[in-house]
Amino acid sequence: MGGVTDTVPPFIAAHLTHLLSHFPLTLKVQQMWSSDKYNSTLFDRFTLLIPYCLDFIKWDIIYNADSPSTAPDFIFGPEDCDFHPFHMASSVEPTQPNNSFNDWNYKDPSRLLNLVQYLRDQYVLYQRKRVEAVDDDRLKFEISTIISREGIEMHLTSSAEKPEEVKFAVPLMDMNINKMVPSCPWRYSQKIYLQVVYPVGRIYLSAPSAPRLKLVSSPELKALFSIDDIKLPPWLDGMCLAEYLPNLEEYLEKQVLEAVSLVDVRRHFIEALACLFGRPVEADPVFCRKATFLSASGVFTFLVHIIIPTQFPKQQPALMLQSSQHFNAQMAPIKSRLISDYPWSPRWEIPLMAERICEFLADEALNFKRQCSEGQLQ
Repeated sequence: MGGVTDTVPPFIAAHLTHLLSHFPLTLKVQQMWSSDKYNSTLFDRFTLLIPYCLDFIKWDIIYNADSPSTAPDFIFGPEDCDFHPFHMASSVEPTQPNNSFNDWNYKDPSRLLNLVQYLRDQYVLYQRKRVEAVDDDRLKFEISTIISREGIEMHLTSSAEKPEEVKFAVPLMDMNINKMVPSCPWRYSQKIYLQVVYPVGRIYLSAPSAPRLKLVSSPELKALFSIDDIKLPPWLDGMCLAEYLPNLEEYLEKQVLEAVSLVDVRRHFIEALACLFGRPVEADPVFCRKATFLSASGVFTFLVHIIIPTQFPKQQPALMLQSSQHFNAQMAPIKSRLISDYPWSPRWEIPLMAERICEFLADEALNFKRQCSEGQLQ
C-alpha cells in the first residue's frame, strides 16, 4: 500500500493489508479515492486487480468510512453485467459467505479476504458456465476431455470489435518448483500455464485448425528457467488438448529438472572464479546468476561483474568492469559495456572457463583503464 496508509481509515487499512498479505494470488491495488467530496484525502474505496485466466479482472470495492459496520459494495466490470454471485450455485463447499455481509464485523481483518476469495470462486464458475453454453461442437468436446483437470480456468471474450474467443488457462505439471530450489525466496507457488485460445465457431470440422498456444509463467520464475527458451511441440492434425498436454508436460518436467541441476553448475563456476579472484564481493546465493569480484591491474583496482545466464554453460556469461577510482561528471563509477566477445567453449571444464576469463581480463583491464582515464578527462 506504500505511503497511503495515513490516508486510509484504520479498519480499511487493516482489511487491505491482510488481503494483500494472505491472498494466495498476487493482487494489485490500481487506485484509491474518497467518497467524501469535502475530505478527498480520506480514501475509502479502491480498484482491485485480481488475477484470473492469466489476466486481471478489475473490481471496485466501495467502503463507507463513516459507517464501518456496513459491509463494502463490490462493482464488477461492465463486461460482467450478468455476473450475480449470490444468485448462483456455490462453486465451493458451503462456508456461508453471505455471513461476511450479513454478519459483517469490521474488526475482523480477514472478512475482506473471505469475500474476495468467495467472489473469485463464483466468478470461475460463472465463466465456466458461459463457456459451456457456447454453441460450438469443438469447444464442447475439448471441455469434456479436460474438465476434470484441477485448476483450469476459462474465459469467453465477446465484443463488437472482434470475433468471440474462448481462452483456457491450463496449469501444467504437478511439481512443487519452490521446494526444488533450496532457500527459495519466492512468496507464491511458481507454476507454468498453457494458454489456449479457440475461435468460436458453429460448425464442427473433421480437422480443425490448431488453437493459439502460449506458455505463461510468473516473472520470478525467469531467475531459474525462462519459458521463452521453450519451443512448444507441434499440434498435429485432428489432435485435441487432452492428447497434447501429456507430451508437453513430460517435456517441461525434463526442462525444469535440468534448470534446477544447472544451479549447481553455476555455483561451481562461481567457486572456480573465487579460486582465481578471491572471495566475491557479492554473489547470488540461490540461483547463482551473478557474482562480483574485486580485481586489480597494478595500482588500478576495479570490480568485475559476471552475469550468468540460465542456459550456462551453453551460453557464456557476460562481463562488466567497474572502476573503483574513476567517476564520470555525475559522480557515478565508470563502467564498461557488457562484454561477451571473449574466448569461450561450452565444452571446456569449469576450471578452464574461469582461467580463460581471468586471462582475458588481464588484457581487457588495460583497455578499460585507458577508457576510464579518457572518460574522466572529458
